[in-house]
Amino acid sequence: MTERIKEMKKFFVTDKRQKESWQNKTDQYALARTMTGKSDIDRAAIRLKFVLDNETPVVYPFEKIAFTRTIQTIPELFTEEEMQELSSKFHIHEKGDVCNINVDYSILMKAGFAGTKQKLEALISNSSDERKKHYWSLQIDILDSVLSLMKRYVKKAEETNNITVRDTIEYLLEKPPVTLLQAMQMFRIIHFTMWAGRNYHNTIGRFDQLFYPDYKHDLDCGVLHDSSTLELVEEFCLSFNRDSDLYPGMQQGDNGQSLVLGGYDLDGNDMYNEFSDIAMQASLDLHLIDPKINLRVNSKTPLDRYILGTHMTKQGLGFPQYSNDDVVVKGLIDLGYRPEDAINYVVAACWEFIIPGKAMDIPNIAAFSFAESIRKNTIENLSNVKSFKEFLNLVDMQINKDANALLDSIKEVYIFPAPFITLMIDGAVEKAKDISLGADYNNYGIHGTGIATAVDSLAEIKEHVFDKKDITAEELIKGLETNFESNERMGNILRYDKEKLGNDTESTNTLAAHILSTFAAALKERKNERDGIYRPGTGSAMYYIWHSAELGATPDGRKKGEVIPANYSPSLFSRVDGPVSIIKSFAYPDLTKVINGGPLTIEIHDTVFRNDESIEKVARLIKTYIDLGGHQLQINTVNRDTLLDAQKHPENYRNLIVRVWGWSGYFVELDKCYQDHIIARIELAV
Repeated sequence: MTERIKEMKKFFVTDKRQKESWQNKTDQYALARTMTGKSDIDRAAIRLKFVLDNETPVVYPFEKIAFTRTIQTIPELFTEEEMQELSSKFHIHEKGDVCNINVDYSILMKAGFAGTKQKLEALISNSSDERKKHYWSLQIDILDSVLSLMKRYVKKAEETNNITVRDTIEYLLEKPPVTLLQAMQMFRIIHFTMWAGRNYHNTIGRFDQLFYPDYKHDLDCGVLHDSSTLELVEEFCLSFNRDSDLYPGMQQGDNGQSLVLGGYDLDGNDMYNEFSDIAMQASLDLHLIDPKINLRVNSKTPLDRYILGTHMTKQGLGFPQYSNDDVVVKGLIDLGYRPEDAINYVVAACWEFIIPGKAMDIPNIAAFSFAESIRKNTIENLSNVKSFKEFLNLVDMQINKDANALLDSIKEVYIFPAPFITLMIDGAVEKAKDISLGADYNNYGIHGTGIATAVDSLAEIKEHVFDKKDITAEELIKGLETNFESNERMGNILRYDKEKLGNDTESTNTLAAHILSTFAAALKERKNERDGIYRPGTGSAMYYIWHSAELGATPDGRKKGEVIPANYSPSLFSRVDGPVSIIKSFAYPDLTKVINGGPLTIEIHDTVFRNDESIEKVARLIKTYIDLGGHQLQINTVNRDTLLDAQKHPENYRNLIVRVWGWSGYFVELDKCYQDHIIARIELAV
């Protein structure tokens, strides 16, 4: 890392990061009150123009890539009264904005801002459709505001005597980028503009594929060499941290700024390249939570790549997160995605699989609680059945019933328009169809939480109620209803039994496969109102906190309110034999059936990464999971003593990074419930 990058990191991250600065500070409904009677599309354009026109250019003398947000609060589109009315008629997902998708940045970057404006003007002049002409005119208005802000940045750069920023942005006013610096500056402006429209969790996508042509151009022309490229990539990575405290999320750090490296093409060629290596090195050098690295791998991926990724894991970043092309691509094709689109997949804000530039998928629209279905069925039906097979049939029926109820609760989804984002959706400009109204794919992702709690519960019921018969159905039901106060010994027997998912036992492995297959079958053939499908997944997002709080005692010995594991992971109190047995258990089911995403998450003690030999052992563990058919994996490097001390003395651990559920954040900036969950997770020795 060069001295310039060290100073930039200190300035933008160490000195400026403040947890509270992202909270609203102004009347966020003031603009909405001036737009009464206007259409939602008009409002979206007006709001974005308002923010861009009121942004204050900030140019630092030491930077090459500019644009820093100065407006903390993005105004609301609707007044509180209007939102209440909308909410009574529609299902409003999260904040209502287009989010958690990946646009095709290359559409806008290849044409440039001016070229895109000219295209829109030509469309208007050649059309008699007033609706389309109005929509295109709104997009032109937005581009005019972008160009106006760029001109103000040029002026500010001149005043700051930053000739590099001045010349780069001045060039982009008229032309599309050619050099890597120009491309990264244009990307920064695009990304900035998306956030200015409150379109959050804007993922970066296939970083090494998007920028490789510009990188190759610079190498061929002698504009850059590898060391100067690394410095530029590191500055680009820093740009995702300079004002990230303004980005909304469940917690500070949950901002969706993830990028994807590698992956194969339709012919099976490995797309990982030398620019991918530079991106990995940049992340290693910077040791920052953004951008979050996701590495596409497959059964042919060389061990060296896993070793490089493990060096990043050693730093405690919580990434790279690994996604298995062999499983993911097949799973997406089975769901109906075209092969040429499935092969181009990226991850959303956390780990959900999405298609760049062609999808208005909502990959996190709701979550299904496996454990709640099992608990409910146990209380209602266990005493009425004579065999475990009969009980399992009723479990299947319960999952179907609960899944149908969940899907019925998310009908009539309404999404706020996003005319700027629509400029980067394949075929959308010509149709003047806003992305909020749908794209080629309009599928909804349903998380599945507490798989280990559910499987462990079934395994204990099978073993003790039906096989050993040392616990009666009535005793177990009473235990669940009294939080095991009626029989603490029984609760301990259930809790500490070895028959738990993660120990690679035939019973738990087959039960996990059965539950996931039943879940997938329950969602199959169902269509949403946008003619999309429902995608089952193994992730939890923040629902592992919410579902835990709502869940009563479960047959695995877990007590009421006690936390369930995050994502696709063993129960927090289960006594597992080690990481090898865990990966065998969790790779056993056919994960192509539940390919919305949701990684196996493993915590490994930081002392494991003591030397190169140990790092290679962890790398081989990761490779084994992928080779066995695992779909996704993330590893958290943890130390319980360090985390406990950080809770007591947060001022000493401002830069301590942990993996939360599908993103990495600064431990001391997390709410205590998330801190406690991370501390409670299993630490493993490899």
